[in-house]
Order: sequence, then structure tokens, then C-alpha cells
Amino acid sequence: MQKVYLDNAATTQVREEVIAKMQEALALYYGNPSSTHSYGRSAKTVVEKARKTIAKILNAQPSEIIFTSGGTEADNMILRCAVRDLGVKTIITSKIEHHAVLHTAEELEKEYGISLWFVDLDTYGNPKMSHLEELLTKDDSKKLVSLMHVNNEIGNIIDIDAIGALCQEHGALFHSDTVQSVGHYPWDVQKTPIDFFTAAAHKFHGPKGIGFAFIRKNSGLKPMIFGGSQERGFRAGTEPFHNIVGLEEAFVLAYEHLDAESKLVKGLKQYFVERVKQEIPETTFNGFSGDLEKSTYTLTNIRLPFDKQKGLMLLFHLDMKGIACSKGSACQSGSNLGSHVLNEILEPKELEKPSIRFSFSKYNTKEELDYAIGVLKEFTED
Repeated sequence: MQKVYLDNAATTQVREEVIAKMQEALALYYGNPSSTHSYGRSAKTVVEKARKTIAKILNAQPSEIIFTSGGTEADNMILRCAVRDLGVKTIITSKIEHHAVLHTAEELEKEYGISLWFVDLDTYGNPKMSHLEELLTKDDSKKLVSLMHVNNEIGNIIDIDAIGALCQEHGALFHSDTVQSVGHYPWDVQKTPIDFFTAAAHKFHGPKGIGFAFIRKNSGLKPMIFGGSQERGFRAGTEPFHNIVGLEEAFVLAYEHLDAESKLVKGLKQYFVERVKQEIPETTFNGFSGDLEKSTYTLTNIRLPFDKQKGLMLLFHLDMKGIACSKGSACQSGSNLGSHVLNEILEPKELEKPSIRFSFSKYNTKEELDYAIGVLKEFTED
């Protein structure tokens, strides 16, 4: 049976070079980075080198990079600390954010009594700038806007520079979950008006369990995790330096090969979209996911022309044929409520038809896409 992995928005294959660097780190630098002896100092040097490397690529300062266990922790940490430490009384977000943001904001509303406002979306799932500005000027409360750069289910890309500038104009803080963006798009934090953003290594061919938060210098945020002075006192706990080394290597390689690899993957997406339109013409692309300019080149989300009952067997059928893909975020794959993103932007009749996300990487081939589309077509016509 052919095996085809098309769930790269959930996680990516780790590069061989990354695995080799991590193995080397585990073998050679096993001291605790917080220890003062030579073994500890060697490990600490590795950690700080990684921080400086990442900061240089982002045009940030090393002190603005805080290593975390991934995007979810980083999102939680930033939102919670902004309310606790910076006097944020209102969070403005959208109903199609990752649950790391949505659920955190909902808990903050309960715990701290903050206001939680949702910006209106257009029919494709993009935030309406006019409504965002209306919310920003609604009252004088201290506000934080949290809108993800690239949606993890439908791939829409927001105008992060325009939103950041609008927040700046109205004195609001701006946070973005950029987990689907960092490693796939160039960044320059001196040009993008943003206070906080997050990244996860496993989205760009690095290891799971490691990511980082970008926290603008002199933000005023204080620690959320206590117990040690690691991460400049901001996040206690022994640094997983082997994972940090893996993050660094994956990050460096992602940006060294960004032009070539993004062109390759964009070509795969374009091929997939065109072939689906040819072979299953009744298929619809959710959000802007069929548009190569308005959505990320790494994924597409299609709605297939058959009923919900038949759709219940779709993922199982694809899995049995060796094809890995998903209905949406892997974080909610066990939920029977469906995609909260699609529930927000689709009409009830549209939700009756099954939707599925295919996401691509440098390791995919056109032959794999032909196989997947062939299986989809056969299932659709059966």
C-alpha cells in the first residue's frame, strides 16, 4: 500500500540534519545549562547561541526570544501575562482562532472579568478592518488584539502589517499566533508593528515540544512559571537544550532554503488545486484556501460533493489507503463538534458536506498528489 503524508499543518517530518544535530547535542552537551561547572557552561553556550541565531534571522534582540514547549504554551503565557501584568481589560480576537487563544481568552474573561470582543469576519473568514477599528475605539479600556497570521485550517493570510499599524495607532497591544507562518514566511520585527508572536519547531521540520515566544523588549510581562532563573527569569525549568538545538537547526535551514522550498511547495499546492478542479469539479475550496495569493502555500481545505453520512467514512477510507490528512486542527481531532472555523464561516447546508484539509511539504511529490486525488475521486463516484 502506498503511504502518503498530507497532514503537514498538524506536524512535519523532522529533517535528517536536525536529527543529527540533536543526537550530537544529547551525546556531547549533557550538562544542566544552569550548572556553573564546565559541563553546564557548555550546554548554556549552546542554548544562548540558538537564541542569538533565531533573533538574528528575525532581526530581533536575543532577549526578546523566550523558549517554550511550543505555540500553545507561548499563546497562553502572553495572553495571561498581558491581562495580569499590563492592565489589559479587553481582548479583541476572532472566532476562528486556534483554541490556544480562544480558550485562554474565555478563561481570562471568567477569571479576571475582562471584556472579550470578536471582530466580524467576511464570508471567506478574514477579519473586517472597519469593524476592528470600531472595536478599538469603542471605549478607553486597555486592549490587546490577538489575530493569527495564517489560519491553521483554511490557510487565510491576514494583513499583519496593517493590523499592527491600526493597533499601534489606537494604543492597543498586538499578539499573533504565527505557528503556521514562522518558518514559512520571512520576518523582520523591526518592520512589522507587533508586540508578541509565537512559533513551534514541529511546523517547520523541527522537533515537537519546543517553540518560542517573541516578546518585545520592555514589554512589562512577568513570569508565569516560577521555580528558577532560566530564560532570563521569565520561564523556570531546565532548558531542553537538545530540542533547542533542533529548533535552531530547523529554523536556520527553513530560512536558508526558503525561496526554493516555498516555490516547490507552492507548485505542489497549485498542482493539487488544479487537479482537484479537473477530476472532482463539484469540489469547493473553503475560505481562500484555493487561492495561491490570499492563502498559505502549505495547505488547502476542500468541501466534497456528497452527503454528511458518506463523509463519516471519508477519513477512515483515506487512512486505509495510506493517506494521512485531517478535518482540521489536530488539537481537536477527538471532538465530534466539527471544525469551529468552518462552523463560523459556512452556511448550514454547506456544513452538511464533508470538508477535509490537505497540507503539503518539501517531502511530497506530484505522484503522491495524483494518488490521493485518485482515491478521493473513486470514493466520490462510488
